[in-house]
Amino acid sequence: MKRVYILLDGVLRNNPIFRLVLGLCPTLAVTTSLENAIGMGLAATFVLVCSNALVSALRKAIPGAVHIPCYIVIIATFVTAIDLLMQAYLPSLSESLGIFIPLIVVNCIILGRAEAFASRNGVLDSIADGIGSGIGFMLALSLVATVREVVGAGSITVWGDIAVKDINPGPVTLAILPAGGFITLGLLLAAINRIGEWNARRHGAPAPLPVNLDCRHCTMCPAGKQTDKEWAR
Repeated sequence: MKRVYILLDGVLRNNPIFRLVLGLCPTLAVTTSLENAIGMGLAATFVLVCSNALVSALRKAIPGAVHIPCYIVIIATFVTAIDLLMQAYLPSLSESLGIFIPLIVVNCIILGRAEAFASRNGVLDSIADGIGSGIGFMLALSLVATVREVVGAGSITVWGDIAVKDINPGPVTLAILPAGGFITLGLLLAAINRIGEWNARRHGAPAPLPVNLDCRHCTMCPAGKQTDKEWAR
């Protein structure tokens, strides 16, 4: 049951995009179609699960002074593996996603979960955390991509030839342009925050405070536990 809560935490309460506002580069770049979003989400989930598991298994053997470089080497290994697999078996998707697959190496979600969770917990719990964060990331990407593709192209391409055409008779091209990514993400973040506020009040709880987005309050690394006084030093 504990692992179910760990998994759901990454999907809902600490969703990487909608709650922690991390991984925005691929979010804005690859969400021009649902197919791209699903492909990126699956690739990131694979890397999250594998790197979390290996970091957790080796957490007592990795020296503290070089733990970040070690984590990056581990992550880069799995990113290289998924990149080569996609080039071999999904060449069109690999070409569409382009440089954003290799850039998973420096995705702050992957390194953040390795540092904040996998380095402190067992292998099975770390796998659950990786699955939850990966699913949360993929669902968020898919939601942004669905809105952008429906509004901007008037259709949805789920995967390959699986598509729904002529959903929107008057597509707005701006939605699939870079500016449309910023606008769509901002509107979705506002809507999700409003829903959270409404849900809290419905249950008699105070409205949740806005998420602090500076590094001092980040939940992904030990720096987030520092007080303002410690940060000032």
